[in-house]
Amino acid sequence: MPPATVLVVDDDRANLDSVARILQHEGWTPLSASDGTAALELLRRPEVAVLVTDLMMPGMDGQELLATARALRPDVEVVLMTAYGTVEAAVSAMKDGAYDFLTKPLKRHVLLKTVEKALERHALRAENQELKARLADLGAQRSLVGQSPAFRSLLDTLKQVAPSTATVLLLGESGTGKELAARALHELSGRAAGPFVAVNCGAFPETLLEAELFGVEKGAFTGATARRPGRFERATGGTLFLDEVGEMPVGAQVKLLRALQEGEIERLGGTQTVKVEVRVVAATSKDLGREVAEGRFREDLYYRLNVVEIRLPPLSWRREDIPLLADHFLRRFAAKNGKTLRGFSPEALTALEDYAWPGNVRELEHAVERAVVLARGEVLDVGDLPDTVRKGPRGAAGHVIIPIGTPLEEVERRVLHETLRHTGGDKSMAARLLGIATRTIYRKLERDGPRREDDTPES
Repeated sequence: MPPATVLVVDDDRANLDSVARILQHEGWTPLSASDGTAALELLRRPEVAVLVTDLMMPGMDGQELLATARALRPDVEVVLMTAYGTVEAAVSAMKDGAYDFLTKPLKRHVLLKTVEKALERHALRAENQELKARLADLGAQRSLVGQSPAFRSLLDTLKQVAPSTATVLLLGESGTGKELAARALHELSGRAAGPFVAVNCGAFPETLLEAELFGVEKGAFTGATARRPGRFERATGGTLFLDEVGEMPVGAQVKLLRALQEGEIERLGGTQTVKVEVRVVAATSKDLGREVAEGRFREDLYYRLNVVEIRLPPLSWRREDIPLLADHFLRRFAAKNGKTLRGFSPEALTALEDYAWPGNVRELEHAVERAVVLARGEVLDVGDLPDTVRKGPRGAAGHVIIPIGTPLEEVERRVLHETLRHTGGDKSMAARLLGIATRTIYRKLERDGPRREDDTPES
C-alpha cells in the first residue's frame, strides 16, 4: 500500500518546507503549495487524503480554500494552521467542515498526531463508502431489498458486524433470507476474495454430515477410494455457512465444537489434525435456547456459535417492503423469461400487501415468479397470483403482533407505520388513533428516515 499523501499549503516558505520535511520523515508523501490556487490544482490528485493549510494567506485564505476543497474533494480531511490571535476563526472554520486546527509555532508531535488522526478518519470514511457500495451492489444482485425500519436496522447490523472475525448466529423464520444475510456478511468482510461455502446441516445423516464438514481419508469406509477435503478445508480463508445448524446430530456437534475452539479438524478415518482458518456463520429457524434446555443441542456449542446474534425480521414486520420486493422479483423473472411487464395492477398490489406471507420473502419470490410465467398481459393482475395469495390467510388487520423482547423503539416504529398503513397515510387520523399530536408523527417519521410517497403531508 503506497504511503498516504498530505498536501501542505502556506505562503511562509520556511514553515512550508519544515512541515513537508517532518511529514516525509514520518513516511508520508508531502505535496507543497505556496498559495490557494496552486493548492487546488494539487488537490485534484486522487491520492491526496489530508490538506494542511495556513489560515491567513494573501489572495485565497484558508477559509476560502476550505470551502472550495469541501466542494471539490469532500473526502479530504482539512487541518488548519493558525496563529494564537486567530484561534476563534479556526474554531469557526471547524463548523464549516475542517477536521482540526494547529497553532503556530507548530510542535512536531502535535502535528504528527493530528495528521495521523486525520488520515485514520479519511481511511474510515473511505471504508464506509466502500462497504455501502458493496452492500448496495449485493442488494441489487440478490434479494436484499427494502426500506422499512426493521430492514434498515438489519443492514446496519450486517455492515457493522461484517468486518469482524466473530462467529455469527442468524435467527429467523424460514424464508426470511438467512443465506442472503450470510453472503452479505462474507461480501462485506475482508474475506470477500475467499470462498463462501454453504452446507445444510439438516440435509445429511450424521456420518455423511461429518464427512461433508471434515472430509474423508482414503479407505475410511467402503467406497472411499481417495482423500476428499470437507467443507471446512474448502472454506479456508473465507466463510463457512452452516444452515439449519439446529438440525445437527449431537455427535457432529462435538466435532464442530472442537473445530471452532481449536481451529483444527480430523478427516473421517484419519489421525492427523488439519489446521483450518475460516469464519463461521450459522443459521437456524429453531429456538436454540429451548433445544439446549431439552438436551438436543449442546450448551457449550450454542454459546460458541452465538458470539454475535442477528435476528432477521419476518415479512410481516416489514410490510412496507412488499411492493419493493415484488417489483424486484418481477423485473428479475421477466428478464429471465423474456417477457415485457410494466408492473402490478393496484388490486394485485393490495392482495400482495394484505396476504399474511407465512413463508416470508421466499414465498413472495415464488408467487411472483409463477405470476410472471403465467401472465398474459403487460400488467400482473389479481388473477395472475396464486390461489394461496388471493384466498389465503390475511395479515392481522387492525392488529400488530410483536414478539416478547422486541426493543421499545422498534415497537413504536412498527405501531406507527402499521397505523399509517391502516389509515391510508392519513396522519391526522393516525394521530387521533394513537392519541398523539400530528406534529409528533411528522417528527417520528423524520427520525425514522427518508419519507415515502405515503408520508407526504396532506393538503
